[in-house]
Amino acid sequence: MRFNLNPAICKLAFVLTATASILCAAAEEQHFPTTDDLRHLKAIGGPQLSADGKLVLVTITDATADGGKSHLWLVSAAGSEKPRQITFSPPSDKRGERNPQWAPDGSAIYFLAKRGEQTQLFRLDLRGGEAAPYELKVVPVVDQSKDKNAIPPPGAEKDAEKKEDNKAGAAEKEADKTAKPGTPELLSIDVAGYSPSPDGKWLAVWAHDPETPGEKKQKEAKADAVWVNRGVHLTRLYLAALKADGSVDGALKPAGVEPEVQRAIWSEGSDRLLVITEKPNDASDLGPANAGWLVKVAEPEKPLKLDAIPATVRGAAWSRDGNTIVFSASTAEDAPPGYEELFALPRESSGPKVLPLSAGFAGQLNASDLFVLPDRGVIAQAGIGTRSTVVRLSLDGSTPPAPIDLGAPVITGLQTNRRQTGWVWLAESGGNPVRLCFAGRLGDACTVLAIPELAPANLRSVEPELVHWTSGPFTIEGLLYLPPTAGSSKVPLIVDVHGGPFGAWENRHDAFADFLVGQGWAVLRPNPRGSSNYGVKFAAANKNDLGGGDYQDVMAGVDAVLAKYPLDPARMALIGYSYGGEMAGFVEGKTDRFKAIVSGAPVIDQFSEYGTERGSWYDRWYFGKPWEHVEDAWRQSPLAGAATAKTPFLLIQGESDSTDPLGQAQEMYRALRQEGVQVELVTYPREDHGPLAGGAYGRPSPEPWHGYDVRQRMIEFIDKAFGSAQGQGESKKP
Repeated sequence: MRFNLNPAICKLAFVLTATASILCAAAEEQHFPTTDDLRHLKAIGGPQLSADGKLVLVTITDATADGGKSHLWLVSAAGSEKPRQITFSPPSDKRGERNPQWAPDGSAIYFLAKRGEQTQLFRLDLRGGEAAPYELKVVPVVDQSKDKNAIPPPGAEKDAEKKEDNKAGAAEKEADKTAKPGTPELLSIDVAGYSPSPDGKWLAVWAHDPETPGEKKQKEAKADAVWVNRGVHLTRLYLAALKADGSVDGALKPAGVEPEVQRAIWSEGSDRLLVITEKPNDASDLGPANAGWLVKVAEPEKPLKLDAIPATVRGAAWSRDGNTIVFSASTAEDAPPGYEELFALPRESSGPKVLPLSAGFAGQLNASDLFVLPDRGVIAQAGIGTRSTVVRLSLDGSTPPAPIDLGAPVITGLQTNRRQTGWVWLAESGGNPVRLCFAGRLGDACTVLAIPELAPANLRSVEPELVHWTSGPFTIEGLLYLPPTAGSSKVPLIVDVHGGPFGAWENRHDAFADFLVGQGWAVLRPNPRGSSNYGVKFAAANKNDLGGGDYQDVMAGVDAVLAKYPLDPARMALIGYSYGGEMAGFVEGKTDRFKAIVSGAPVIDQFSEYGTERGSWYDRWYFGKPWEHVEDAWRQSPLAGAATAKTPFLLIQGESDSTDPLGQAQEMYRALRQEGVQVELVTYPREDHGPLAGGAYGRPSPEPWHGYDVRQRMIEFIDKAFGSAQGQGESKKP
C-alpha cells in the first residue's frame, strides 16, 4: 500500500492520531525523486567573484513548475549573510535575467533581459535604485525595404500609408514634426552580448541589426519571403564610452570587424580587444568559418585580422602583460569537430606562428573560460574520463596539463576576479548535490557557501560505481547506479546512452538517474569509443563506423555488468537522446536482448538527416558526403535495420528540432509500423533539440509539462514491457 500525504494534512493529522503521525513521518522520509519532484528542481550557474572578494554573483533558474526563468542572486563569500535575490522579472519577460557581469569596480552589475520587443543591456547600481536599461541606438546599416526589388514596390502602399497616417498617435506625429531634416534615424539594437573593459571606461556590445520601420511594414504586408543564406541583418560590434556614473557618453562607435560577432575579450590594459567572429549565412556548413580580429580602441574602424588564428577558434584569453593570446581551436589531428587543444600566439611573433600548449593530452579541454596567472600559468576546464576538472599548464608549452584537485569529481564554473584574490566554483558528484565553493587561493580546500534551496527536501540520491570492461582494443568506462534492492534480488537494467557521439557521461549529481533508480532499476551509462574525455584516438575511433564498434562497446558493457552484479538479463531496456537515440535505433535493428527501447530525437537516416539538419559539417567528418559514400551512409543509418526490428520502440521528438529534425522520428515510426513492430511516436510542439532533452532529464524548462510527460510515458512503456503492474511515473519503494 502507498500513502501520498500532503505536508499540510500531515500537520493537522499529527495532532489527531498517533497512527496518522507515524504515516506522515514515513511520508517525510528520504525518497527517490518522482517525476513531479523533477518539475521542482532549480539550477545554479555562473558564479562570479566581486572585485573586493566579498560577494559572489550567481544565476538561479526557477524550477519548471515555476516557469523556468533565471534571476540573479548575491551570496556572501564569508557566509555572514543569507543569499538574496536582486533581480525580479515582469510577467512579460519569459526568460528572466541572464549573462550577468560585475562592473570592474564592483559598484554595479550588468545583465541582459528582454522586457519589451528587444533584448536590452541593464545596469543595476548596488548603491541603490532599480536596474535601468541602456538606450543603445544606431543608424541602421541595412534597410531591405529600400532595395530596388523591394516588395511592395514603391507607390503600392500609398493608400495604406495614408490610412496609417490618419490613425497615427499624437506622439508619433509630434516626433515627426520635431525631427530635423536629413537627420539619420537612430534605432534601438537587440543586444546579443557585451563585455566591460577592465578599467570600467568602455563597453563592447555586439548586437543584431535593427529592423527598420519600412521592413516592419513589409512584414505586416506579408512581404516576407526568405532568401536562404542571403541575410543582410547581422551581428555587429560597437564600442560605448562610459561616464564615471556608468552612463553612456556619446554615440556608439561601430567596429570594422566582419560579422557575425561571437565574443569580444579585452586586454588587461583596456586598449585592445580580441574579437571572434563567424562568417554569416551558414558558411560553417561548408567548413570552419571563425576568425580572430584585433581591435584597437583608438581605431575601432581599422581592425586587424589575425591570420595565425585558425578558423576553428572558440575560446580565448590575454596574458596579464598583453603580449600573448591564448586560444582554443580544433586539434590538427584527425578528430571529431569540437575536439580542442590550447595554443598561444605571442605578440612579438611577426609570422603566422602559434605555439601548441596541450598536444597529446588524454582528455578534452573545455576552454570557454581561460585564466592566465601572473606567473604565466594557464588555467582551463577539462574533461578526463568521468571527471570534469580544472588543469594547469604553462604559457610557453613546457608543462603539460596537470589536474588541480578541487575536492569533487565534477568542477564547473571556475571564476576569479581581476586581481585573483579568490576563486569560486561549483562542485558536485553522484550522490552529492551541487555546492558553491570559495577559496582564497586556487588549490585550497573548498569553503561551502550558503545558496538557496535547489530541490525539494528529503530527496534520495545514489553514488554511481565506476566500472570498466574491454571491447576490441579499448578499455571502456561507465557509471553503474544500483538500487537498494540489488543486494537481495536481481533487478532490471536500464542502459542510458549519452548524446554526441562526441560527449561523455560524468560523475555528476543527476536527479534523472536517481529517478530511474527509484523505479527499482539499475542504470548503466557507458562511454563507448567516440566519447570525449579519453584522448584523440579514442574520440576518433568511430569514424565511418557509427553503430559498429561503439555498438559493440555498449553491448560488451551490458555483458560485463550482468556477469558481476545482481541484474536480471530478462528485464533490460535501453534509452538515449540525440546520438543516444541514434544508438537506440541501431540496437533496435541489431539485437532483441532488450524488452523496450526509448529513442529521443534520433538520427535515423543519414541521407535525409544530412540534407535537413541545421549544420552538416559535424556529420561530414564521420562518413563524408552521403551521395559520395552511399554504402557507408546507409550502413550507418539505423533505418537500414528496420526489417529485422522486433523490440517495442518509443520515439520522443520535439516538433521544432533543427538538430535532428522531426522527419527522422517520422521515418522510423513509419518503417517500424509497417514492419509490424510495436512502436509509438510522441511529438512536442515548440520544442527544439536541447530544451526538450533538458526538460525530460529534469532541468528547468519554460514548458511546464513536456518533461513530465516524457518521463511518465517512458516509465509506463518500459514497465509494460517488463510485465510490471507498478510504475505510474512515481518512484517505487525499495
